[in-house]
Amino acid sequence: MKEYYLLLGNKKIKIKKASKFLQRLIGLIGKKEFNYGLLFNNCNSIHTFFMRTEIDIIAFDNDNKIIYFKSKVPKNKILKIKNNLKDTSIIELPSNTIKNLNIGDKLTFKSK
Repeated sequence: MKEYYLLLGNKKIKIKKASKFLQRLIGLIGKKEFNYGLLFNNCNSIHTFFMRTEIDIIAFDNDNKIIYFKSKVPKNKILKIKNNLKDTSIIELPSNTIKNLNIGDKLTFKSK
């Protein structure tokens, strides 16, 4: 998996890109504790079935502008982002990671 870092305020969060079918299929299923985010490009829906903990999510467009975010998404939920699949990406993060975000804020990514 290719790694990036997401800068959120004064936090630098490791982001792993789920690009292969199996990586996208499994995602964070079964993980109880993790300290990174998982990026799904060309994705406008997620589920939290079989998750062991709550997660935070950020959905953004091709310009890295936030179009949706939600903190503490519980287990066994489906979230559908009302945006074109090809124009949407989603990051799944540990619960309580996102704070002080606004729709339209631009995300900043850095490579190692």
